[in-house]
Order: sequence, then structure tokens, then C-alpha cells
Amino acid sequence: MSVTLPPLREIIARHGLSASKALGQNFLFDEHLLDRIAAIPGELEGRQVLEVGPGPGGLTRALLRAGATVTAIEMDRRCLPALAELEAAFPGKLKVIEGDAMKIAPADLFDGPYAIVANLPYNVGTALFTGWLSSEAWPPQWSSLTLMFQEEVARRIVAEPDTSAYGRLAVLAQWRSKSKLAMKVHRSAFTPPPKVMSAIVHVVPGEAPEGVSMRVLERVTEAAFGQRRKMLRQSLKGVPGALAALERLEIDPQRRAETLSVAEFVDIARELTRA
Repeated sequence: MSVTLPPLREIIARHGLSASKALGQNFLFDEHLLDRIAAIPGELEGRQVLEVGPGPGGLTRALLRAGATVTAIEMDRRCLPALAELEAAFPGKLKVIEGDAMKIAPADLFDGPYAIVANLPYNVGTALFTGWLSSEAWPPQWSSLTLMFQEEVARRIVAEPDTSAYGRLAVLAQWRSKSKLAMKVHRSAFTPPPKVMSAIVHVVPGEAPEGVSMRVLERVTEAAFGQRRKMLRQSLKGVPGALAALERLEIDPQRRAETLSVAEFVDIARELTRA
């Protein structure tokens, strides 16, 4: 759909908008960069997309240009007039919901599959991400997650074992999904520039290992990485049956959590799920 829109900076100036530090906002103006982000999930023509925290609508524009039908959740009512202009420019293609994404279940918004694409507010990004990954039902209704985080968080999501970034977030993101670091975004691309670099992570659901409870896996990784400097025999002693599971699986209890592969954590959780 070819729609001519005024520059985003003009929209922001006209509506007197500025990024809210309290809401973890940082605005992106570079249309070329935004189009590149919108291309990461693949062809969007005719697809349903959920965007969280659209702000004045920079990424929203790119998603609409790519042919997506967008549902956007925004809690900053200052941004609603700017988003209303986009709704008018793309009739029937954008629905804006005023509210807190932490309190809205995406399943209530869509009948079929949808992709999530968002420059997540820094203050709630990780919590939203882990919530989307934690569904007991699998595969989830979302077809992919394309999310911008602080680069440090992004690296924790895609981290390999035996690295300082490897932890609960990596296991959660990788045990039944495929995660990759799709793009780095320099801090200078934002207004105002954040203190840290950003990166975009792309996640697609994989096959869930059989016989493993999500909640059990969360309990094991929470205990193991909660005391990551300690050996497993110490960090997991509070998890009923965990030490016996290590013995059955022939996993050395003197190892530390960061040395275990995602598959080994899955094996431990499977043993405990059976118990």
C-alpha cells in the first residue's frame, strides 16, 4: 500500500511528544532502519502483527508499509493522536489499544496466528518476553518474536553454555525455540540516545521436547542459576529429587550451572516431571 506520510519528526513536533524515561521510551526516526526491522520476520503482507509500545508510530509505519495488519498496545496516551493519524492513513489496517501490555493477553486479541514485532520499552521488555515464552500450550499462537532489547539482554537470550551471558534466559529461549541475534542497533539511532547499545532478537517456536513441564524447568533453572557460582550439588539441593536426577543422568554434581547445555537442563526437568 503506497501512502505518503509526513516525516515522523514533524508528527512528533506537532503533537509535542518527547520520549518518557519513566516508560523506558526511545524513539527511532530512521525510516530505512525501521523498514529493515520490519523485514526480519519475513513477508508480512496479509499477516497479523502485534506491536507493543509503538510510541509515535515509527515502527508501526514500517509494518503497515510491509502490508501487515497491526494491533498496537500503547499505554502512553500522549502518543494516541499520532497513532490515530496512522489509523486514518491505513483504513482497517491498524487497531490501537490503550493499555498496559503486561495486563493484556494477546490470545484475546487474535483468532489466528500472529507475529510479535516490537521495540520493547526497556523497563518491561524482559518480563513481556519471558511471559510469551512461558506458555504451557505449545506451539504458541504467535508465529515469531522480533524484539529489540538492550544488547546485553539480547546476548543473554542467544548465549551458549560456558559463557558469562548464559543463564536462565538462554535456557528459556532455546529449549523449544530457535533464537538468533538478527541485528545490532547503534545507540545514536535513537532519540534520545540510550546509554547502551541495542540489538534485535528473532525467535521462532521449535518442537517442544516430550515429557517436560515448563514450570519444572523454570524451577530447576531458577535454583541452578540463582547460585551460579556454586556447584549443582549445592544449588539444586533445595529442589526435591534433583540430586537423584543428576545421578541417574550421570551429570557430575560438582559442575556449575553455566556448564550444562540446554539439553541437559531439559533432561533434568524431564526426570523431575516424571517423579
